[in-house]
Amino acid sequence: MSNEITLGRVRPAPTRKEVVAVVLGAAVEFFDFSAYATFALMIGNVFFPSDTPFMSLLLSVSVFGIGFIVRPLGAIFIGSYADRAGRKPAMLLTMVLMTLGTGGLVFLPGYATIGVAAPVLLVIIRMIQGLAWGGEAGPATTFIMEAAPKGKRAFFTSWQIVAQGIAGITAGLIGYSLTVFLTHDQLASWGWRVPFAFGLLVLPIALYLRRNLHENFTQEDRAASKNTKTLLTDVAKNHGRLVLLGIFMLSGSTITQYFLNYMTTYALNELHFAPSTAMVSTILIGVCVVVFSLTGGWMADRFGRKVTIIAPRLLLLLLLLPGLEIINTWRSDAVFFSVITVLAALQCISGSGVLVVLCENFPKAIRSTGFSIAYAFGITLFGGTAQIVFSWLIKLTNNPVSPGYYLIAANILCLVSVMLIKAPSRAPIALSMNAGNG
Repeated sequence: MSNEITLGRVRPAPTRKEVVAVVLGAAVEFFDFSAYATFALMIGNVFFPSDTPFMSLLLSVSVFGIGFIVRPLGAIFIGSYADRAGRKPAMLLTMVLMTLGTGGLVFLPGYATIGVAAPVLLVIIRMIQGLAWGGEAGPATTFIMEAAPKGKRAFFTSWQIVAQGIAGITAGLIGYSLTVFLTHDQLASWGWRVPFAFGLLVLPIALYLRRNLHENFTQEDRAASKNTKTLLTDVAKNHGRLVLLGIFMLSGSTITQYFLNYMTTYALNELHFAPSTAMVSTILIGVCVVVFSLTGGWMADRFGRKVTIIAPRLLLLLLLLPGLEIINTWRSDAVFFSVITVLAALQCISGSGVLVVLCENFPKAIRSTGFSIAYAFGITLFGGTAQIVFSWLIKLTNNPVSPGYYLIAANILCLVSVMLIKAPSRAPIALSMNAGNG
């Protein structure tokens, strides 16, 4: 691994073990969101009982969306904290917040026990978790990218997406096991809490590992006399166009990924598959995220950012509607798994390039703040509303293929933004006396 030279002193680069520690912490935080998406139907029945199953589901995914609404606040305050105090303390703070939120999901009684207080407290819990992840993305992604050896920035940054895949695989495995070993009533009553209990047990381990990180963002990296206000002013004044392009660039990537995450609910509600089959889709998508995100990261370092983003996403645009038509026509497990594998592969290869090109365009002194804001607003606008829009479109049109048109529009917006953004084909961390622009 390379070292950065700062004011005549050699600064040891973070070890691969430390990068793994950051990825593990991110995976634990992603796991909570994956578990909520996986068990949205059952959580809706517990906290939002209704005579109409659709209404319970809609309210449940709306609360899922609330976790996204507060992400920009986490991005602003914790992301800028990482540019003032360092990446490590910011990442420790997000772990503490996520522990509080996950613990709440384990122990919070349902509507039948405490009435209207249950959904109100659930909203508060999701807000805490949203703050945590809104603040997590910037410090964690910038830490990993800045730790990359020469010529491997995209590959290393793609591990942040791999964390999502690991979370999805774990959530899917636990969900599948629960559907096999528990009855439907047991799963609906208390079984859905088991994944969150697992996350609560793992969080202290991730917190411990992060406590032993070596900070890779020192005083020399920071712009003089920066506080949150001046950092935000700097981002808005000098990098506002980049933030907007980043938000729009994330549209297609985010909505497509959350549609893939929605496949468990889609398989249950629209295709009427067995719960165990629906849970397998979560595992499969998680495996695709791990394998093809790393592939995309390698390709972005080898062939350049833009071609790695654009080519797979154009193929995705062509295959979205036919793929959805096929799975709804055949309603076969094998066909369903084959189609979502192809869509997930194209999405993840492209997504790795999206993440790294956005992160590396911000100067180091404001990188966490700028990336956090663009990422959080992009995920909030497009990810937080995704499941609501999917459910609403299907209900409105009575057509299970209708979300495909929304996906196409978002991916076109993504492609236009990619064409407008600066994309260095290879951007290794420079050896420089001034690391502030690294």
